[in-house]
Amino acid sequence: MPYSEKLMNYPPTRKGDQVDDYHGTLVADPYRWLEDPDSEATQAWIEAQNQITFAYLGEISIRDKIQQRLNKIWDYEKYGIPFKEGKNYFYFKNDGLQNQNVLYTLKSLDAEPRVLLDPNKLSADGTVALSGLAISDNGNLLAYGLSTSGSDWQEWKVLDVDTGEDLPDYLNWIKFSGASWTNDNQGFFYSRYDEPNEKTKLEDVNYYQKLYYHRLGTNQSEDILIYQRLDQKEWGFNGGVTEDGRYLIISVWLGTDSRNLVFYKDLTNPNSEVIELINQFEADYSFIDHDDSVFYFRTDLDAPRGRVIAIDTANPDKEAWQEIIPQTEATLEGVNILNNQFVADYLEDARSQVKIFDLQGNLIRDVELPGLGSVGGFGGKRYDTETFYSFTSFTTAGTIYRYNMVTGESEVFRQANVDFNPDDYETKQVFYQSKDGTQVPMFITHKKSIKLDGNNPTYLYAYGGFNISLTPNFSVSMLVWMEMGGVYAMPNIRGGGEYGEEWHQAGMKDKKQNVFDDFIAAAEWLIANNYTQPAKLAIAGGSNGGLLVGACMTQRPELFGAALPAVGVMDMLRFHKFTIGWAWTAEYGSPDNPEEFPTLYAYSPLHNLKPGTAYPATLITTADHDDRVVPAHSFKFAAALQAAHNGNTPVLIRIETKAGHGAGKPTAKIIEEAADKWAFLVRTLAIDV
Repeated sequence: MPYSEKLMNYPPTRKGDQVDDYHGTLVADPYRWLEDPDSEATQAWIEAQNQITFAYLGEISIRDKIQQRLNKIWDYEKYGIPFKEGKNYFYFKNDGLQNQNVLYTLKSLDAEPRVLLDPNKLSADGTVALSGLAISDNGNLLAYGLSTSGSDWQEWKVLDVDTGEDLPDYLNWIKFSGASWTNDNQGFFYSRYDEPNEKTKLEDVNYYQKLYYHRLGTNQSEDILIYQRLDQKEWGFNGGVTEDGRYLIISVWLGTDSRNLVFYKDLTNPNSEVIELINQFEADYSFIDHDDSVFYFRTDLDAPRGRVIAIDTANPDKEAWQEIIPQTEATLEGVNILNNQFVADYLEDARSQVKIFDLQGNLIRDVELPGLGSVGGFGGKRYDTETFYSFTSFTTAGTIYRYNMVTGESEVFRQANVDFNPDDYETKQVFYQSKDGTQVPMFITHKKSIKLDGNNPTYLYAYGGFNISLTPNFSVSMLVWMEMGGVYAMPNIRGGGEYGEEWHQAGMKDKKQNVFDDFIAAAEWLIANNYTQPAKLAIAGGSNGGLLVGACMTQRPELFGAALPAVGVMDMLRFHKFTIGWAWTAEYGSPDNPEEFPTLYAYSPLHNLKPGTAYPATLITTADHDDRVVPAHSFKFAAALQAAHNGNTPVLIRIETKAGHGAGKPTAKIIEEAADKWAFLVRTLAIDV
């Protein structure tokens, strides 16, 4: 009998007697002790779980071959989009298998590039990552943030671009912040929290972010406090200096709510007050640029798919606001000004479109793109006549184009050379009907040679939340899956931003079940249309997508052959008690609210596991340093799943060490995890490779 068909002996997990009262409903939480990641008991549990998981994965003979193929295809040069500050160009590049991307600088595009910052030299195992950067207007100074082992906590330093040497400046306790230089190149604005408890900094809640100005050559203790709100512990602040250096634009955020406030400060007057331009959380406002007192914004106010408006700060009453670019059927994702024109990035059915308008809102042209895919870039200064953008699709690795803003012509600047033939694959977009009749789009990619006989191993992946859009992207890992005969399906379910704020809100709070229904309907469509069958179907997602997988596998365990929830939010009754989890109540609702508790309790993956149920083969993945979605979510869910599961399929947890939520993860760790994931599916879905 194969190992995967034996009843597995899971490590025993102690049950406590913790019971909580939620508005009259008593809820047991027997694995509360696993919330302490540093306790001896939890550490022993992690070691025991990893032991059984890696023993299982180690017995899959195809695993090494999969990892070798991943390494081979992954080993190609990857270029980032070039950008210019002062007289210097900058870009990121990865030679192929480097753990972290390297930042280069050069004086002109045909000059010899020079390594400016190589994060691979900051740690032997690649677990120190560059997590943010800001270059001064003259291009001579680089402020950069570093993250260790995937933590959201950052430390910031300053580097002299010409010499490549670090200056003495050192800033700490920064999280969820970038940096923005003043145009005199003497310092920058950034946001930070008060110093946390060193022992519990990866779990403690984060409140009272403050906006500071750091002057070069001074100690962080001397930084000038620009703005704080002691009456609003949940507010966060992003400070950005306008291109001409005149204003500091302060975007005020509240958790993960897409609505924000906008304040500003006149930097030409050292004694100027912070002015509250938009002081109600009613819509999203993204600052674009300004002409004197007229500020341009991309907003979804009265336009859920986005539009461009102008607000004259000399007459800021809402009645005086002007519409520059109206809402269209496509979703307006972002806007920049180049060549004194608006460059607008749209999504139409989750595919990129780029349009150029004059400052009065008249359409000048559509940018001709290489195909159906995703575009990034179009950055630069207001009067730049050239810019760069990247194009990618499910079968096109990131290609960098140089775009002439005057002629409208694109030319290839850097093209990836990947060891595969894109002509062997095809992508289609279908629309299927969800439970309530809503039409949902889904991309399906696979080898052209597959047969629709219901026997194809299929990987169904989605996210469904926080206004985040999933668009076509190239993945070496997914390419290896498709080489093995796998189908990749990516539905654009509700909760995302593909169709604007209405689509997002249709998957929030008491409407969250729509998200799960959309995902389940995608699975049913793939089965009904002979792509696959339940025994060959795997579902996957990370973070909020991990919650998606957890909810769907508990609601419809018979529908899936395997489940891969990564760094998931699994305990919907306690998510708000750790790090930045409180911020998600804007998306999910709060269990402390008696009206919102029943909805959360009804789908919380941890609380909807039913003893005696046969669940799909499951590989839960998390990391011991995840301070975004703390690993207790996955720990408690794994313990409860192993206790409830009544079947021969393995339910395992893979716990990465010295890693966090995913950002900055070294290439080596990404490849190892991908190899484990595909090996697990080869075995549990009985894939003939």
